[in-house]
Amino acid sequence: MDMNRREFLQLLAIASAGGFMLNNNESHAATDARRFYELPRHGNVSLLHITDSHAQLNPMYFREPEINLGVGTTNGRPPHLVGNALLKHFGVKQGSPEAYAYTSLNFIEAARTYGKVGGFAHLATLVKQIRASRPGALLLDGGDTWQGSGQALWTKGQDMIDACLELGVDIMTMHFECMYGAQRIKEAEEGVLRGRIEVVAQNVKTTDFGDPVFKPYVIREINAIPVAIIGQAFPYSTIANPRYFVPDWSYGIQEENLQLTIDEARKKGAQVVVLLSHNGMDVDLKLASRVSGLDAILGGHTHDGIPTPIPVKNSGGTTLVTNAGSNGKFLGVLDFEVKAGKVESFKYKLLPVFANLLAADQSMTALMQKHRAPYEGKLSEKLATTDGLLYRRGNFNGSFDQVILDALMKEKDAPIAFSPGFRWGTSLLPGSAITMEDVLNQTAITYPMTTVTEMTGMQIKSVLEDVGDNLFNPDPYYQQGGDMVRVGGLEYTCEPNAGMGQRIQDMRLNGKLLDANKTYKVAGWAPVSEAARDKGGEPVWDLVARHLRAEKVVKVSAPNVPKLKGMAGNPGMI
Repeated sequence: MDMNRREFLQLLAIASAGGFMLNNNESHAATDARRFYELPRHGNVSLLHITDSHAQLNPMYFREPEINLGVGTTNGRPPHLVGNALLKHFGVKQGSPEAYAYTSLNFIEAARTYGKVGGFAHLATLVKQIRASRPGALLLDGGDTWQGSGQALWTKGQDMIDACLELGVDIMTMHFECMYGAQRIKEAEEGVLRGRIEVVAQNVKTTDFGDPVFKPYVIREINAIPVAIIGQAFPYSTIANPRYFVPDWSYGIQEENLQLTIDEARKKGAQVVVLLSHNGMDVDLKLASRVSGLDAILGGHTHDGIPTPIPVKNSGGTTLVTNAGSNGKFLGVLDFEVKAGKVESFKYKLLPVFANLLAADQSMTALMQKHRAPYEGKLSEKLATTDGLLYRRGNFNGSFDQVILDALMKEKDAPIAFSPGFRWGTSLLPGSAITMEDVLNQTAITYPMTTVTEMTGMQIKSVLEDVGDNLFNPDPYYQQGGDMVRVGGLEYTCEPNAGMGQRIQDMRLNGKLLDANKTYKVAGWAPVSEAARDKGGEPVWDLVARHLRAEKVVKVSAPNVPKLKGMAGNPGMI
C-alpha cells in the first residue's frame, strides 16, 4: 500500500481511533489498520449490500446531512436522526471514524483526519476480504449505480456496468439506470449482464397487459440453503423522472403483488426471503409492517447510512430493515444463521469504506483507468477554486446547490432559481479546485436542460407546496425520497408539520412579499416534461462551468434555507 505522508497520518488516525496499537511504520500500520475490517462470520448465509453508488468510482468526500427531518410518527426515529442524536441512538463514539462516516459533525476537521471514503478499487478489496470468510456470499446492488458522473453519462453507464461485473455483483435492482431509456437497460440485461448479474424488480410491468418487465425474484443456494432475492425498483420513476424514458412501463409499490411473490418464493422452498429495495427507508419501514414473510429489506434510494437494522413487527413475525448509504461509502454485511428451514439469528455490520485503510485492487484500478482515459482532459479541467466547504446533502439546500442557483440566476438574469433536491453529489473541502468532473458529479443526468419560466406567485407557492408534501407527507407511501427543491433568491418559511398546501409561508423576494398574481422570472433545470425535452436548453453543467470560469474563486456563504417553524428540538436537525 503506497501512500503519501497525509494518507499515512490518516491511516494512523483511523486505526488508533479503533483502539489498535500502531507502529510508526507504513506496512505495519497498514496491517494493524486492516484489523478494522476483521468481521467474524456468523451463521451459514451471508449477503453483502451496496446501493446508490451514483457512478463514483474514485474515493471522494461525502458530507452526511445536518438536516433530515422526521414528522409525525417518524419524528425522532431512524433515519431521521442526525449528528449527536444519531450517535447516541446507535451507540457510536463521538470523534471516531464511524462518527465521521455517519454524520456531518466537525466535517472538515474529520475529513482531513480520516481522509476520503469509497472508491470501487478499495471497495473491491473489501468485498474480496469479506467474501473470503463467507463462502457463497451474494453481493447485491440496490440501484442508482450507473448514474451520477460525467463519465457514466457519456458511456451510458457502461463504465459502471463493467465495474459492477469486476466487483462481483450478483443481483441488482434499479432507479436512475432506467433514465438511459428502456432499450438501454434491456440491452444490458439481455447482453453483457446475462448469466452474470440478475436484474430483478417485482413492481415493473408493461402498461398494456401488465406483464413483468424483469424477473420479480431469483432463488440462489448459499451453502445448500435456498435464498430468494426479490427486486423492488424505485416505485415513482415515472413521476419523479421523465416518463418518456420508459413510456411502456408502469411502476408503483405493488404491495399485494409483493406479498404474492413472497408467498410464491416460500412455496418454491426459499428458507430466506429478502427484498432488495429502492423504495427509500420510510417506505420500507411501512412496507415491512404490512407484508409478511420477509426476513429483511436491504434498502436504498434515500441514502441513509444506518448502522444497525431496524426490526419491524408484522403479522408473520419480524422483518429487518436496513439502508446502506450512498456513493460507495459503505458495504452492508448481513449474516443469517438458518436452521430447520428458517432464520434463527442474524448479525449485521455496515462497514464504512475508508480509502486509506484498504489497498486499491489492481484489476479494478486498471479497468477504471481504461474507462477514464478518453475523458481525462475534460474531467480534470480546473474551473475555479472554493474558499469553503461545498456539499449538497440536506433537506433544504447545500453550498454546492447554492453555487448552481447563483449560476442560474446570473446567467439567466433571473431573480429566482430552482434546482432539484437530489441527494447525490460529492463534497469538496476548502481550498480545493473545482473541476469539470466535480460539476458533473452534481449535475450528470440525461435531462439536463436549463429553463426560464414565467411563473405567478401562486404558481411558485404551488411548486414548493407539492415538493414539500413529497418530503413531509405523514404517510411514507406519498413520499418520493428526494429533498426539498433548492431555491435561490426567494426567502420563505416552512412548517413541515402543517397540512398540504399550508407548509410554505411568508415568501419574500428582496424583502417584499410575493404577489400571488404577479409574474416572476424563474430559472431552473432538469424539467421532466416532453415539451421541455423538445424545446431543448443548454445543459446545466455548461452553464455552471461558464459561471465558475468567470468567478475563479467561489466565496462560499451560508446556503439559502427557509426559516423552519415548529421544529425546535427535532433530532433530525443540528
